[in-house]
Amino acid sequence: MSLWGGRFSEPSDEDLRALNDSIDFDHVLYAEDIEGSIVYAHALVDAGVIRQDEAETIIAGLQRVMQEFDSDMFEIQEGDEDIHTAVERRLTEIIGAVGGKLHTGRSRNDQVATDFRLWSMRAAENLAGDVRLLQATLVSVAEAHVDTLMPGYTHLQPAQPISAAHWLMSFFWMLERDRDRLHSARTRMAECPLGSGALAGNPFPIDRQQIASDLGFDRPSANSLDAVSDRDFVADLLYSISLCAIHLSRLAEDILIYSNPVFGFVTLADRYSTGSSLMPQKRNADPMELMRGKTGRLVGNLTGFLTTLKGLPSGYNKDLQEDKEALFDSLETMYRLLPVITATVSSLQINAKAMAAALTEDLLATDLADYLVRKGLPFRQAHHVVGEIVRLAAERGLELTQLDLPTLKSVSGSFEEDVAEVFDFRQSLALRKSIGGTGPDALRDQIAQAKERIS
Repeated sequence: MSLWGGRFSEPSDEDLRALNDSIDFDHVLYAEDIEGSIVYAHALVDAGVIRQDEAETIIAGLQRVMQEFDSDMFEIQEGDEDIHTAVERRLTEIIGAVGGKLHTGRSRNDQVATDFRLWSMRAAENLAGDVRLLQATLVSVAEAHVDTLMPGYTHLQPAQPISAAHWLMSFFWMLERDRDRLHSARTRMAECPLGSGALAGNPFPIDRQQIASDLGFDRPSANSLDAVSDRDFVADLLYSISLCAIHLSRLAEDILIYSNPVFGFVTLADRYSTGSSLMPQKRNADPMELMRGKTGRLVGNLTGFLTTLKGLPSGYNKDLQEDKEALFDSLETMYRLLPVITATVSSLQINAKAMAAALTEDLLATDLADYLVRKGLPFRQAHHVVGEIVRLAAERGLELTQLDLPTLKSVSGSFEEDVAEVFDFRQSLALRKSIGGTGPDALRDQIAQAKERIS
């Protein structure tokens, strides 16, 4: 039986029902829906609305419904337009008319908002756990490559020498911000709407503080009209997922570039590579391409949902039914991606020789400018001097170390015999030992800090 059909003289059109019904996707909220109903039954007893024996009957019936869902024995029937209708229909079949007392003072508006918040709180925790596993993997791989030299890039052009650990740890900190956003989103969504009714509040003296506490929320919502229509928590979670995916897409792009034989910096394990149906030699990093591609899908879920929200009047509107499929899809996508990305990084072969072979003397041009600064030149002047030297070497087809001292002195008298000491890649790294730098000591401190964050 429909929860709202008394007002109407004929049933809904079948096409309308196909459009309107959400049971195909919101059935995943069954556990949260039943948990909320059990707590609400207790609240109705405390408020003097139903008797204790009635509540016990209702709760026993709800527990049986939960068992049927858990064992995949629950049968969706025609007329079950959403999870709330389905649970209440089955409850009434099991315990009779007393089941109809459960909905007293409650609306599907505050019911679905409660169910979905509970589900989303747990999803945020689960996703943060998966992100943490990838962070731990990045730290583990980075720790083995603190002294592995490689070129660093800006604008995808060779810039300065760094270590492979420095490169890997840059993604750890992106993911740390993502994990922090998930925790923050979880904190904001821990506000219980149950007891808000359809929009105006509950007419019975239920204890909303107790309801919130019993369900694991931090507090009850402050305004019933806002509570039933607030889907900020969905947008928060979709944004956190989208930005995390963007960071993972950047990691994927780096791995795609560095695994190209032209670079050869990394090699993916066979079990995380694919081949070509035509070209026998091909070795493709398809997991990384899928990470890039699915990021567009995840960002699309966010922008689509924000567009849904932008023109809604206050109170609950059926448009909000669009919240679930977007979030369900985004989370399912991340749950599939993260284990593969984590395993790919864990099994990634770092080719130290290829990285070292790609180091060129022009990566030390900044170190040469710093050398002149230590000799007393202002940095801007030193920058200009080194620029002239780089141009001179390029015009002559020489490496920087192939320019003799008289030539260097012809550009600046500050050059001395000790200039040769500048051209040492490991020294370049060692000098960058301030917090966050690529120097081995700084990196070991950074890795220790990272371990503490995820411990």
